[in-house]
Amino acid sequence: MTLKEVLTEYQNRVNDRLKQAIDNLPVVAPKLKEAMSYGTLLGGKRVRPFLVYATAKAVSADLSVADAPAVAIECVHAYSLIHDDLPAMDDDDLRRGHPTVHKKYGEATGVLSGDALQAFAFEILARADFGQSMISNQLEMLRVLAVGSGYQGMCGGQELDIEAENRQVSQKELETVHQYKTGALIESAVDLGLLCTHNIDDNTRKAFRTYSHCIGLAFQVWDDVLDIISDTETLGKPQGSDIDSNKSTYPKLMGLDKAKEYAKSLAVTAVDALKPLPYDTSVLRDFAMYIVERDH
Repeated sequence: MTLKEVLTEYQNRVNDRLKQAIDNLPVVAPKLKEAMSYGTLLGGKRVRPFLVYATAKAVSADLSVADAPAVAIECVHAYSLIHDDLPAMDDDDLRRGHPTVHKKYGEATGVLSGDALQAFAFEILARADFGQSMISNQLEMLRVLAVGSGYQGMCGGQELDIEAENRQVSQKELETVHQYKTGALIESAVDLGLLCTHNIDDNTRKAFRTYSHCIGLAFQVWDDVLDIISDTETLGKPQGSDIDSNKSTYPKLMGLDKAKEYAKSLAVTAVDALKPLPYDTSVLRDFAMYIVERDH
């Protein structure tokens, strides 16, 4: 299968399970449930679920075990985007070519839908039945997702990103921001995929950690590039929004051409990290290069 076919397969798989999980929620607050569904199911590349599935597949884990962590991490990602778009954060009106959740349902419901999706992610992981032999792995999945999405991960990175606005930062500072803001949840996705099976040795974990660290950073660098070279219709959100918000970006710091080169060098390092492993990591290696070739 080509990378595009695998991406489509895993997108469809996680979309089906996301829809089922949200549809099965009792009707406690209909507007909130609708907003949760809208914010989660309205398109998206599903990069983090893809990484859960592709990593699990590479180490010969059963994909049925990967379903819960894949759905959970996409719920966390969806909540982060909903909150990102709020007036107190990036104040965006468009997401994936459609009105943002707070524009469609109101700011209060936007806040609550993000809160509810974050909690729902951990409920999904905690309720999953992986079998008795996977209990320790399941607990570790909960820890990995909590760390990757919280103070020591995505939320910490968001705060650092806010503090970096309207001032000049060094490349090292900017990489620290994105290591947490974007990279932490991508690293968590790969870790979750590895936790779908037993007996992953330290060398394998180290190789996958290098891979996930590099693609996490490459993903953000290329996003910064796309904010300049793409357009609103292709991006599905306002083009140039980072410039308008006076955010610190790699093209602003390094220049556009050097930022492109840096992203591509990170992708190559990620590919090289997986080559020595005794697994079929071809899909993950292809994905690393796709990150720095995509147009949205």
